[in-house]
Amino acid sequence: MALDERKLDVLRAIVEDYVATQEPVGSKALVERHALGVSPATVRNDMAVLEDEGYIRQPHTSAGRVPTDRGYRLFVDRLSKVKPLSPAERRAIERFLVGVVDLEDVVHRSVRLLAQLTRQVAVVQYPSLARSAVRHLELVPVSTTRLLLVMITDTGRVEQRIVELPTPRPQEDVTELRRQLNAKLAGVKLVDTPPLVQELVEQSQDNAMSALAVVLLETLVERQEERIALAGTANLARFNALDLAGSLRPILEALEEEVILLKLFDEVQTGSARVRIGDENEVADLRTTSVVSTGYGPGRSLVGGLGVVGPTRMDYPGTIATVRAVARYVGDLLAQH
Repeated sequence: MALDERKLDVLRAIVEDYVATQEPVGSKALVERHALGVSPATVRNDMAVLEDEGYIRQPHTSAGRVPTDRGYRLFVDRLSKVKPLSPAERRAIERFLVGVVDLEDVVHRSVRLLAQLTRQVAVVQYPSLARSAVRHLELVPVSTTRLLLVMITDTGRVEQRIVELPTPRPQEDVTELRRQLNAKLAGVKLVDTPPLVQELVEQSQDNAMSALAVVLLETLVERQEERIALAGTANLARFNALDLAGSLRPILEALEEEVILLKLFDEVQTGSARVRIGDENEVADLRTTSVVSTGYGPGRSLVGGLGVVGPTRMDYPGTIATVRAVARYVGDLLAQH
């Protein structure tokens, strides 16, 4: 059955009060705190319908009601406005992210910032090599037979490898090798580079290029492992047993598994937030939580994901706004660097 606007208003009021007070919400409190424009008896009737439809439930301990996962889902789907960030929150983000020195710094600052602003567990995926492109390749002579190969991606990742050359090479040879590499590979997505590296070897007929190619392919192709940064697990201790429907242990164990955390970023996109509530989570151990995630990257390109894990009783409008804002700032930073 579709709910009319009045019942949606009652549900919205119950969610907002429960998130704010952590107490089950009764009809009398709703009438006192919200301008619903109807009598307590009407509110009680609406609450009975919401309960029959599975949007709210009554904990055994009280006469009040609390939202169910289904109720939170309807509330999130019908959010007419995402709570705007306050000027103080905006300034906090800008201050926190000013003066970052490299990608590692961006990720670590972002994950700590998210945890502080939302008071949830924050998760940030490092920019995926699979989605990155080569920005520049540098060759630094270490000796006449040894080079340091430095690959910088458009997402700020820096990979370094030592290349052993079969014969000694003067500086001008190294300069020419660098020129050929960048002419062929700069701006190319990492996943598209292997055939181009092969072409370089065939065109140059140079044993130094062959040695470089072996190390390059290892760097470009085989290093596809993804990395995750996590902050704010201590925030879970603030939530009571009612919030997380039992033990913290399975949640903490799930948060230690990188493979599980990477699943949180399946199908994320830049600019929009994905909210998974309770049983909507694929990961069984996270089904007592909600996950708000989004993608980030320079411009409109997507290079990674970030988000938060918390109780289903969370401030969804505020959390969605914060997650999206931090993602936007991180994308801007990557575009600048």
